[in-house]
Amino acid sequence: MDAEAIVVGGGLAGLVSAARIAEAGADVTLLERRPRVGGRVRSREVEGFTLDRGFQVLFTSYPAVARELDTDALDLRRFSPGATICRPGSRAVLSDPLREPTAAIESALNREVPFSDKLRTLALRYDLSKRANDEFFADDGPDASIRDYLADWGFSSDYVANFVEPFYGGITLDRSLSTSKAVFEYTFRAMSRGTIAIPAGGMAAIPDQLAERARDAGVEVRTGEDVEAIDVGSGGRFRLGAGGTADGARVELADGETLDAECVVVATTPPEARRLTGVGSIPESGVPNVTAWFALPERSSFATGRRILLNAAGGSPNAVVPISEVATEYAPRNRPLLAATFLGEAALERDADDLRESTREALSAWYPERGFESLETVAVDRIPFAQFAQPPGVHATLPDPDDPEGSVVLAGEYTEWSSIQGALESGRAAAETASEYL
Repeated sequence: MDAEAIVVGGGLAGLVSAARIAEAGADVTLLERRPRVGGRVRSREVEGFTLDRGFQVLFTSYPAVARELDTDALDLRRFSPGATICRPGSRAVLSDPLREPTAAIESALNREVPFSDKLRTLALRYDLSKRANDEFFADDGPDASIRDYLADWGFSSDYVANFVEPFYGGITLDRSLSTSKAVFEYTFRAMSRGTIAIPAGGMAAIPDQLAERARDAGVEVRTGEDVEAIDVGSGGRFRLGAGGTADGARVELADGETLDAECVVVATTPPEARRLTGVGSIPESGVPNVTAWFALPERSSFATGRRILLNAAGGSPNAVVPISEVATEYAPRNRPLLAATFLGEAALERDADDLRESTREALSAWYPERGFESLETVAVDRIPFAQFAQPPGVHATLPDPDDPEGSVVLAGEYTEWSSIQGALESGRAAAETASEYL
């Protein structure tokens, strides 16, 4: 055996599973196709700006975040609770009065959301606080869309249209609110218990920390390694439909090298995991996202109170995020850095000038007292598969870590739910499953 365990894929799930298997005493090799680990959680520097791969944030109250990450070492920069609801000539703050008492009066006077909905939000918060973590995605109860769920709770159409559509459009990449209510419930409770934050050094600090943990545990991390196929037992290849035993597995690399192991953890993207393992329940349908990054001139004054700006008047852009106001480290020379998010397949085809003009028009309408002609495009991220689609009932159909034949294990958010919590938790579950083969 070349290693007791091989992990294919260096995203969050792969890094957690590799670290945990090695910490349990096994010899582990991790193979990552790209030059750097991180999967979809990546950052890059452009003209001195730190740009994450699309707008991403960390929910600090996620259980797996507390378990797998050293959040103090990440040096987190936190958003203010809630958001600012924007439309032409109007900006209205909606915050959490329990976590931000100083904004309670401003939120109470917010006319975009009826007062009855504000009281109903507190009732919903209390109801969700009593539930156990494993209840939200349990497959033993009826599911519904977020829109239907909120209607059942009695929330008004104004609350849904003005706040939930753009806010949860940013979380689920689905402004139609056709995503499973379980995602809404879990993330709503997470926000009531903690904060939304980004590391001072960019979201890539998260996989970098996990990679350091893995290496400290003895994991050999090999980047630039493309896996062609996985064989098990008698040598049957999954993608040819052959079976196998739990006697070990062979990984075939694109350059012809082969590696043998007692167990292989597949922690790639959903389409690649499906190709390598043949597990048909791995979701193939992805939800796209486009993030356009913009800068204002040096020393421009643009303050939002560290809140996301929600577009209540339309979905282009869905929201504008004051990145450098939250984390000054993201921008050089006191230049404000903004991230504008655009949803749907059509956004993938829009050119940079079109995205800039939509963002400039929106900001100018929300802030008529100032101009945004100097808004400068820094970069555009077009991500066709930002999340897997999560309609009602989908979580009951997702694969288990041990669904592949032979000594092959799945690790990825698609075994849990589409989120950083799902990815980290899947890595832990995969490591526990892998231990049965070692």
